[in-house]
Amino acid sequence: MNRWTFILPCLLLSLTVVAACERKQNATTATTTTSPDSCTVALARGQEWNDRDRAIALAQQEARNGAQARDALERLGYLYVARARVSNDAGDYTLADMTAACLTASYPGDTAALLLKGHVLHQLHRFREAEQVARVLVAKRTVVLDYGLLGDALMEQGRLSEAGEAYQKMLDLKPFYQSYTRAAHLRWLKGDLDGATDAMRLAISSASPRDPESSAWAWTRLSAYELQAGRLRDAVTAAETALRYEPDYAAALLAQGRVLMATNRPSDALPVLRRAANLNPLPEYQWTLADALRVQGNRAEADVTEQELQKRGSISDPRTYSLYLATRRIELPEAIALAAEELKTRADVFTLDAHAWALAASGRIDEAREVMVRALAEGTQDARLFLHAGVIDAASGRHREAKRWLKRAERLRATLLPSETTELTRHLTENEGELR
Repeated sequence: MNRWTFILPCLLLSLTVVAACERKQNATTATTTTSPDSCTVALARGQEWNDRDRAIALAQQEARNGAQARDALERLGYLYVARARVSNDAGDYTLADMTAACLTASYPGDTAALLLKGHVLHQLHRFREAEQVARVLVAKRTVVLDYGLLGDALMEQGRLSEAGEAYQKMLDLKPFYQSYTRAAHLRWLKGDLDGATDAMRLAISSASPRDPESSAWAWTRLSAYELQAGRLRDAVTAAETALRYEPDYAAALLAQGRVLMATNRPSDALPVLRRAANLNPLPEYQWTLADALRVQGNRAEADVTEQELQKRGSISDPRTYSLYLATRRIELPEAIALAAEELKTRADVFTLDAHAWALAASGRIDEAREVMVRALAEGTQDARLFLHAGVIDAASGRHREAKRWLKRAERLRATLLPSETTELTRHLTENEGELR
């Protein structure tokens, strides 16, 4: 499942380290053509810096020589996926794809290779292809993770009812970490914060002690839920717990930094956010860091950070970069184009919101409002959605509706970036004036 970072969300020591956007682009290209020497690539030894690298090396050795070579290959593929989520290097998705190709070549017809391939497609945001793979799998067998892949691909395409059916099938077959995390996210998307929190706590309690990344991810998501609920101390604790499982987990560092900003501790947040952006230089991380720097009056470093964001944001995370451009009111034709292109493969709540916001920033208010209505239709409780809805309604002269949305954003303002809270305050003031 995409880690919503998210994502989620797009997260090698054995490969040359290049820019994040180039890594992702290269990984996407690599999955379109299968190398004839996929086993050589998948089994090439890399440097061993930590336990995760050593686990990969052991799986490679067993795949070459062991009696359980097939199982070792399957395990190797998922170890690459897990390392990609921690290291934020999409090159590992290329290696996972090569492992899937090697598994297929060595054991023709093995459905495990197909499932691994589906996960790689999903992580690279090729959601329709991932859905096709999942549908082949669920037609052949009844395996819990097949339904997880299907639900993930459907959810990213904005088909939440169908995704819910797939996730319910998962829960019916096996209530465990993987099904609980998906249930939590779906409940959150549908506006059920309490249900999402309960499900994520179930996921935490069922996570394997041998898989620290999964525990770290679940605690990170719980931190976001607690922040939204206004339980700031619990949000801090959850982020800190995530970092005990994975000390350099970029998503948890970002969550910790966001909570510190929400509790008016920007000087404490800055080193945390710097580390997060260094580990995962994606637009969400860089935008958050730039905002925190401006709060502290460090305009020079903020400018440099945003310059780096603007160099690669359109490739590394088009949706968030579109939101950034629209919020800054710069390069608006590009903001619209990026969101519109993303919608071709990812028609979920947040891509619709990005498109609506870019249209609104460009003065195309009627179109923006039409798209925003679709973004709000699932009932997702999100301050950014509410802020954008309020601004769009105000621009269309619907001031009472605008006030309602802006007030809802105000109740969740701790989850907004500083630049967004500034915009919220301004529009609240302006809209009150229009109503008097």
